[in-house]
Amino acid sequence: MNIQYNLKPKDKRRDKPFIPEKILPFGKLRTDHMFLMNYIGGEWKNPRITPYGNLNIMPGAIVLHYGQAIFEGAKAFEHEDGNIYTFRLDKNANRLNESAKIMCMPKIPIEDQIEAVHALIDVERLWFPKKQKGASIYIRPFMVGIDDCLGVHPSKEYTFCVMLSPSGPYYKDGFNKPINLLITKKYHRAAPGGTGAAKAAGNYGASLMAGEIATKFGTKQVLYLNTKNTLLEEAGAMNHYHIENGTILIPKFNDTILRSITSQSVMELSNQLGVSVKQKELRLEDFLMGIIDGRISEAGGLGTAAVISPVGTYRILKDELIGDCTLDSILNNKLSKDELAKLCTDIKVGDGEIGNISLKVYEMYTNIQTGNLPAPDGWLRKVEHQ
Repeated sequence: MNIQYNLKPKDKRRDKPFIPEKILPFGKLRTDHMFLMNYIGGEWKNPRITPYGNLNIMPGAIVLHYGQAIFEGAKAFEHEDGNIYTFRLDKNANRLNESAKIMCMPKIPIEDQIEAVHALIDVERLWFPKKQKGASIYIRPFMVGIDDCLGVHPSKEYTFCVMLSPSGPYYKDGFNKPINLLITKKYHRAAPGGTGAAKAAGNYGASLMAGEIATKFGTKQVLYLNTKNTLLEEAGAMNHYHIENGTILIPKFNDTILRSITSQSVMELSNQLGVSVKQKELRLEDFLMGIIDGRISEAGGLGTAAVISPVGTYRILKDELIGDCTLDSILNNKLSKDELAKLCTDIKVGDGEIGNISLKVYEMYTNIQTGNLPAPDGWLRKVEHQ
């Protein structure tokens, strides 16, 4: 690609290394610039790096009315040699194209996506958070349909954008506290034949109500089930896993489950971990009984932001007790803690703490990302100086 550079004046952009005074929140900060490219007349045109700011989207843009939007999430890390490396960016680029296919959007060549991200990080390399353990540059590429048309059909024009977020560790207090998840049959992330396998904006919008309910019950997110309420699917915005008799089990990918790059990477690291990793359909009933009888010793979520989020307790909603009026009362904080407690029951995983295998996965994975352990071929790409 012939990328054009329209950068801020030197006195308006970062000119020295970024050394945060406090631990950075995850995903909230932005760098000075973004990458943009437009799909017009059946081809991608005008690749450019410009100051971070508003996108030129008309009020009638298809994305604003019919949700034609996809995105990705990746990370880059600074190693001891002073260089910045992206982690498995080719997998993200390939998944963006798979999402584009599901959402009737144009693909972008994988190497063009990687070139765009690397060019932007090269411009913004001074934004990498120094002297902060667990820091990264979080990479958010996304594509939106921008046709100014109210007819329900795929857009003919698109904007592709990449923005960067210098971020601190996902766990502010370190990797030492498991989360809790809510299990309910009232909400589902996706339906068969839909967009569940795409990293599409609408899937996340559809999860917000369930997420709010989970928060009211003191849990991090919902462990989603299939529409028949028989099989485990995803843990909020993460893939789910559990460890049964020493084997890591992950729900089998299908058209209602996003193909987590973290899950795929853990499967590929099985030999180095010395732990068997398998995918299969996982029944809710077997899962709960496995926790109760001790066969399941660890469980949690796998995803880019946290890498691994061990679960200490599953809070099971007594769905038969919750009607519309009760839901309104929950959302509007009208129920006391005692009243909320009567609507659910808790099942603790093992001793409720982070297990040895989950810790081993987290430490190996993050050490590979940061260059402290050798990475499999192709997993890391150095951001070259232009």
